[in-house]
Amino acid sequence: MESSIADHLRLERIRHTRKGEDFKPPYPSFSARFDPAVTRVVMAYYGLQFQGAMPPSATEAVRELHSAAELVDGPVYRDQARYTDEAGYETIINILYWTDSDAHQRWSANISDWTAPERYTPDVGFFTEIITPTVDRFETLFSSDRMEGIGAVGQLSGEIREHAYWGGARDRFPLAQVDPMHPHGQLEVSADGHLVRVSGQDNLCLIRSGQDWSETADDERGMYLDDVEPTLHAGMDFLRDDGLPIGCVANRYLQIVDDDGRAQEKTFGMSWWHSLQDLETWSESHPTHLAIFRAAMKYLSTMGPAAKLRLYHEVTVVQAAQQQFTYLGCHDRTGLLRQTQLPTA
Repeated sequence: MESSIADHLRLERIRHTRKGEDFKPPYPSFSARFDPAVTRVVMAYYGLQFQGAMPPSATEAVRELHSAAELVDGPVYRDQARYTDEAGYETIINILYWTDSDAHQRWSANISDWTAPERYTPDVGFFTEIITPTVDRFETLFSSDRMEGIGAVGQLSGEIREHAYWGGARDRFPLAQVDPMHPHGQLEVSADGHLVRVSGQDNLCLIRSGQDWSETADDERGMYLDDVEPTLHAGMDFLRDDGLPIGCVANRYLQIVDDDGRAQEKTFGMSWWHSLQDLETWSESHPTHLAIFRAAMKYLSTMGPAAKLRLYHEVTVVQAAQQQFTYLGCHDRTGLLRQTQLPTA
């Protein structure tokens, strides 16, 4: 058993953990490890939205992005996902990851600007939500050796002890050894024609939490699709539609698709939160998440070690200077544009 926090990121802890070092979790989980030379990563969400059939301009933009991703200094990992948002807009998002922020800057300087004003068209909205956290500002958790997201470009740890209890996510943050990560300031919007920028708030929180049921079969598959997934979907819809009062700025429940748009048996929630504390409060006490938790625990206790469902998440808390949010021709409930009702710190 080892700590989720890599040795080179361990500090003299001045903030208590929820569980001590003698805690033994009831089932195995793992975290991603990165070379000590990696000090900052890039998590870049390139999205577009439209209504009805996908316009040719949207198809061409996605094709162009896929080609650009293969260039020198391109991302080390990429996902594509799709969902229908709360306003009925079809949304396609490509999630690009780098472990070298300088490579990301060079790559960005040599491709077409995703939200350049000249790209504007009334039938497609474009947006980027890009964060560049230092490695002490995110944590990962995996139920198996099938790693996703930023973890897909790291290595797997041994079995970790900081999981299977409320507060485990915070205990996995290297920064949380010495910092409460409270939010400061608030998000602000500025517009220049059709282009809207959202400026950052210190310690804004992002969670990507996913599930892969591609290897399930028979009773296990039925239990996941009939019992767990509908409960999860209801919780994701709650955060999407009614999450602002509890600190969820925006929530998307996405399905992974391949480059040809074919759905894969993988989904994930992507949620922006006013603070890690707000995310923790929802997780620990809100009926929608407790229902998800109960359904998942029933599933896992029934299936035991034979369960083929793969679960993972990454949680990130970023400084204002580590955020870049731009929206071109998007409706006013897109992503962080919903922040106008956000509670202030």
